[in-house]
Amino acid sequence: MATVAPEIHDVGPPAEPQTAVVGLSPRQLFWTRFKQDKAAVAGLIIIAVLILLALTAPIIARIVGHGPNDLFQREMTDSFGVPKGPNADFWFGADQAGRDVFVRVIYGARTSLIVGLVATGIAVFIGTTFGILAGYFGGKIDTIISRTIDVVLSMPILLFAIGIVAACGTTGCFNGSLPLVGDFTLIEPGLTLVIFVIALFSWPYIARIVRGNTLSIREKEFIEASRSLGAGNGRIMFREVLPNLIAPIIVYSTLLVPTNILFEAALSFLGLGVPDRTPSWGGMLSDAADFFRFAWWLMLFPGVFLILTTLSFNLLGDGLRDALDPRSNR
Repeated sequence: MATVAPEIHDVGPPAEPQTAVVGLSPRQLFWTRFKQDKAAVAGLIIIAVLILLALTAPIIARIVGHGPNDLFQREMTDSFGVPKGPNADFWFGADQAGRDVFVRVIYGARTSLIVGLVATGIAVFIGTTFGILAGYFGGKIDTIISRTIDVVLSMPILLFAIGIVAACGTTGCFNGSLPLVGDFTLIEPGLTLVIFVIALFSWPYIARIVRGNTLSIREKEFIEASRSLGAGNGRIMFREVLPNLIAPIIVYSTLLVPTNILFEAALSFLGLGVPDRTPSWGGMLSDAADFFRFAWWLMLFPGVFLILTTLSFNLLGDGLRDALDPRSNR
């Protein structure tokens, strides 16, 4: 009796175990893309350190034992009035008045960040409001707002800023009197005036960007769907259009901050910014103009901090733009 050999079936290689696909939330996807940009991460770290230094400036001054306006003219200037350089007690040296440059640089970070962030916040609010109105409604509203933007952008900004600061630098602007309030000044000289001037000339940049994006978003299908469901213009603008504008607003706001910081430094350099008792990097650079040939530290340290701050915000803005843009290859 013949035996039949059993059939051998080729089952192939063993199946590889299947791995589960884990979905990432928009926030996780953003952070994954952002942390790959080492320059942007470095910029974020430097900005965080600067903010920490600005917040703890009074504590640092107390530890060092030198206030931003304390005078040590006998100890830190020679018989010719020339300031002395860095040493164990004055890490960045002293200026021509005998003030500690290190402490004033730290307080200058506070001034620059306040002006840059507050002025940018005001400009973003105004620009976003006008940009959405112009882009969403179009027609006469768009024409009026767009021509206003063109007029502001065509102005010689620095000359107008100098004129406004010079006119309002003594008594302030928009003075008046009310029965219940009494005498008042809407815009006080000093830091408030500088913030007002910078915000006045900064909002058109944001408005133009928001307007352009709104013109594109208002033609999308989900806007038509909301309108067909009975949503009003206000709800569509602030519940449908505005959330889709958050990414470009954040990116361009980050890029606008260093511009405003440099604007404040330019005004202070010209003697039209914050008062001398309020430390400012621009004011320190202006004071160093007559002494930098033999007192290099007067221009080096505020200049380095100013460059680091503006560079860090620009790197952060570029990183945010690449991380928030899904079409970017970086």
